[in-house]
Amino acid sequence: MTTLHLIRHGQTDWNLERRIQGQTDSTLSDDGRAQAASIANELSSHPFAAAYSSSSVRARDTATAILRHHAIELQLRDEMREILLGAWEGRLYQDVKEQDPINHGYFAEDPSRFALDGAETFYQVQARAMALVNDLVQQHPGEQVLLVSHGIWIKTILTHIEQRPMKNFWRPPQMENCCHSIIEFNQDQAKIIQYAGLVQW
Repeated sequence: MTTLHLIRHGQTDWNLERRIQGQTDSTLSDDGRAQAASIANELSSHPFAAAYSSSSVRARDTATAILRHHAIELQLRDEMREILLGAWEGRLYQDVKEQDPINHGYFAEDPSRFALDGAETFYQVQARAMALVNDLVQQHPGEQVLLVSHGIWIKTILTHIEQRPMKNFWRPPQMENCCHSIIEFNQDQAKIIQYAGLVQW
């Protein structure tokens, strides 16, 4: 059985500002660094055989904090970066909502219909996320693996495993900063053990 531990990065300054991040780099806030230290303590005794992180700064710094308790090397993967949001990145959510209400509406209420020029769809993020997950499960049979990434990236994996329609992507549980999800893979079966910190949801 292979167990994947998926951690969303800590809070960033852009999270506080309600500014769209996507694949643009932003840095952890003071609270974000505290969140990373807290989840690092919670995971200090987990016997991780390998650790992977999005190459984005906010995820890398969160992963680095966690690995202070583990003698393993962090591997950075571009495939683990957040959804690409093109021209929206760096802008405030409220401004995008006012200036591009149709696409913002799809993004926030029905991701199955989201198709912004220059951006990824939720389906494309899910495809690259699951491709990596399937590779890692093959590479790490019987091992526990740490993955530090982003809210949408992680939730597309959980959505795939629970066979949730993409239209219902945003339904709870919510992906809070540094939330911890656990998935067990046994042969061709995948089971969500913990969803964004919740054992029952």
